[in-house]
Amino acid sequence: MDQDSERARFVDAHWKTLVQKVIMVMPIADELLSDNMLEWQPYCKIRAAVTNQEKMRELYEVLHSGGDQVKSASYSCLEKHEPYLFGDLGCIKLTTESLGECLNKYKTWIQKEYEYVTEYNSLPGEYVLLSELFTQPLIIMRHRERREREEEMCSVGESFQQLLVSRNNADKDSSILDALFSADRKGISPNSVILQGNSGNGKSFTAQKIMLDWASGTLCKVEFGCLFHLKCKEVNRISGEQSLAELLSYNSNLTSKQISQILQKSPEKVLILIDGFDELRFSCSDVSDHPKLKHLSEKAPHEASLKALLMGHILSESFLLVTTRSTATKTLDSLLKHPQRFTEIMGFSEREVEEYFQKFFQNEQLFLKAYEYVRSNETLITACSIPVICWIICTVLRERFSEGSDLTSGLETTTSIYVDFVCTLLEHHSQGLGQPVLTLLRSLGQLAERGMLETQVLFEEKSVNEMVSDSPFLCKFLFKRRIRKETMFSFMHLSFQEFFTGLYYILLDEKEFLDKLTERFHSQTQSYLSLYLDKDFPLKHGCPEPHFLPVVQFLCGLSNSEVSRSLQEMFNLSVPSFVQPQLREWILDMSKSSVYSYLPFILHCLYELHEKEFVQKAMEAWLELDMSWDPLSRTDCWALLYCLDCCPHVRSLKLNFAATELKMLRDVLCRTPKLGLTVQNVSDTNVTDLLSALGEGKHLEELNLNSSYLSDQSVQQVLNALHKQKRVGGLQISVKSITADTALILSDVLQSKAEWEEISLRTNDVESLCSSLRLFSFEGKLVVNVVRLCLNLQNQPSLSEIILECPRSEASNIHIKSLTESFHSVNCITEESADFDRNLHALLSFLTSVSGLSALNLAVPFLTKTWASRILFLVESTPTLAVINFHAGSWGSDGAKWLPGLLLEEGIKLLKESAKRPECIVTIRGFRCSKSSERCSQHTEHIDQLSCNQRVTIQFCVDQCTEDIKLKLVLPDEN
Repeated sequence: MDQDSERARFVDAHWKTLVQKVIMVMPIADELLSDNMLEWQPYCKIRAAVTNQEKMRELYEVLHSGGDQVKSASYSCLEKHEPYLFGDLGCIKLTTESLGECLNKYKTWIQKEYEYVTEYNSLPGEYVLLSELFTQPLIIMRHRERREREEEMCSVGESFQQLLVSRNNADKDSSILDALFSADRKGISPNSVILQGNSGNGKSFTAQKIMLDWASGTLCKVEFGCLFHLKCKEVNRISGEQSLAELLSYNSNLTSKQISQILQKSPEKVLILIDGFDELRFSCSDVSDHPKLKHLSEKAPHEASLKALLMGHILSESFLLVTTRSTATKTLDSLLKHPQRFTEIMGFSEREVEEYFQKFFQNEQLFLKAYEYVRSNETLITACSIPVICWIICTVLRERFSEGSDLTSGLETTTSIYVDFVCTLLEHHSQGLGQPVLTLLRSLGQLAERGMLETQVLFEEKSVNEMVSDSPFLCKFLFKRRIRKETMFSFMHLSFQEFFTGLYYILLDEKEFLDKLTERFHSQTQSYLSLYLDKDFPLKHGCPEPHFLPVVQFLCGLSNSEVSRSLQEMFNLSVPSFVQPQLREWILDMSKSSVYSYLPFILHCLYELHEKEFVQKAMEAWLELDMSWDPLSRTDCWALLYCLDCCPHVRSLKLNFAATELKMLRDVLCRTPKLGLTVQNVSDTNVTDLLSALGEGKHLEELNLNSSYLSDQSVQQVLNALHKQKRVGGLQISVKSITADTALILSDVLQSKAEWEEISLRTNDVESLCSSLRLFSFEGKLVVNVVRLCLNLQNQPSLSEIILECPRSEASNIHIKSLTESFHSVNCITEESADFDRNLHALLSFLTSVSGLSALNLAVPFLTKTWASRILFLVESTPTLAVINFHAGSWGSDGAKWLPGLLLEEGIKLLKESAKRPECIVTIRGFRCSKSSERCSQHTEHIDQLSCNQRVTIQFCVDQCTEDIKLKLVLPDEN
């Protein structure tokens, strides 16, 4: 039987009662007439009847002749206009078939209602598809410890991302409902789930996505027959007494009667999503103050109906998902039925930030440009863990792109983004603050400053309540402390604490502002502060405390003219005119005094100020810029890029940065005439950007490509680029492997007339011809250095190092390929091998053939009698050789630690007794055992710790032999 038939039967069955008791006859007749269920003539007869009973008899005549459809329509009108009478008679129970039809219509309605979202700045009619923009945040299933909170608060950039991902213990690939309601390790599934999250972390978006996924039939393991969405912000607008079914109907196309029947039929398959519990104007009074409800249809204040639902007094078998800010978690925990589960939205990891940006821009080029900008700023990429900040940045950048503006010339400073964030939260996430905005900002600033001064990021509940009543910028946490629970507060991140401290300072009068900052800038020099304090500009000659630097940076950003204008428009907050001059004077003083350790920070301050003319003035002192002592972060590079774009006349740059920043810095490097670069982690894919950055006609003081993995082809390209420079100092490259082709490339360099001081290649490839290959020239001489590192003492190279020296004019005659291949052939077999002597003889013969060979260093594990004879062979076979240095030992696997070896008596004796060419000096270094008998002859890791072993240097010159006992170990490259 269909629904119309059921309703018609209800009307027929109760007709006599309806005739006697219906009062609202004409409103029912009016509605039937407007719906074309009643003709005009019968309507006039009904209207003409005197009493309600007569009117109802006339109406029934029409219904009786109209059939089931008209009777069904009258049923709906009766339900609407005579609800109490209808309740007394008992409404029609939905059949399984009609229930399924209702749910299908409900799902269709949800899909239409929840398919779109409007952004904060959407104009009428503008919307975004939720499925195209939604990015699932990280969700954790536990409370974090105090230590973990503090770690997250104080971490930025890569370290923050690693912490964020390590906290996540939800299955990222499962649906949200599966993650929230799946059974735990003990097999217990929760009936109630708290989904906590900070303001702007995406709680409501997540709730909307859950509703849409259910209505769309997205597969998940946890099955729910029906979902209802209760928005607490809307509940606050409801007045009078309401039943729970009526509350749920406010965000549904189902009637309260239909909802009641669905809930009564299968409550164990129902999930009720209570969104924004913290926004509910909920009394904290004892639950006993309200009537204890037991039925869905019982009317009561909405507070009582919700408490009955949360505590399980009604619908005890149903499931609950409650989203809330942390500030309401304690209240909620005391109300919510069990078994419970606590979960928390952590926000976005860098992976989700990238996904969000890609979905937002839907244009690969714009996405890459925007995401690269955010990744270059450690503070912003950290703040992007808050989804609403992702939206703010994307929105601002989209506007910049549409205007065709260059990112570096815009106002996307960290401060400007934080100001937009504060405005967004105050406008959209702060219901009923109960205090003026400026009062709130001042209170937050005072709390933030106290934390900065006391270097704390967590605040006790009592002290917070004394200063701030409620704020979307504070997070509330519960910690276990021995046998009790402790409530603590914090800002969303330390960077927000720093920002609000800066905001607080611009709310002060001039005297208080300068007093507070002077104390921070001169904290280390209070005892003689009066001797050099500039009364007009007291910040001069001082340096802020290290932990206070970000506050100064935010102050620079807040004093920027555009940001100041935004503060005026948003909060009616005027930045005092004395702030910027004080900061400018301090920056100029720091620039003139050339305090290099503060240079990156000064660049960040200039970037936040974003005043081109002033940046040019400040940069006049830095026309030769040296920032090579530490690798620059992406944020440093972005600030540097802006400052160099404002001041294009820098003559010299010495920088240390990662290869990923090459593309960003390429243009400013290309136009700088003098460069010294250390570039980390260069791969073949970065070489094009590197070559473009080098350009031509440079004075390239040094180029260090550390931790790189370059192929022979890339090495060739880099060396060719050196030929295009005016002058090249040192070049150090980490390569994939040193091969015969690599050696040929260096041979070509020796053949060319290019000016260079040093070329050094190194590799970690154990199959390589050698571990490092270094050429350098000085005072008209060429030095070639070949090294094989020792991986372990059990597998020491037979020949660890060769250093040969000859006139620079003879460089073209040295065959690097032959040298390295011969060196490799000696080290790829052991001394016990039949081919060893032949391979070593070939190498020694090559060395004696080097034209003009004047000096030679050899590093070998032991000085044996055999090696002594080989030294003598080199002396006699090379007429130009003036110096031979022999070191017993080898270089360790890191290339920095020297593993000392022994000088055996048999070798020393042969060198003493043998005649040598008088023009050649032979020096041997290593450990010599001082025992008269049973001398040490085996290599151990502790050879230098045995008391019988002494560091010695023995020199043979003509017939004389001198021996020195050394306190310090002399290494091969210290000769």
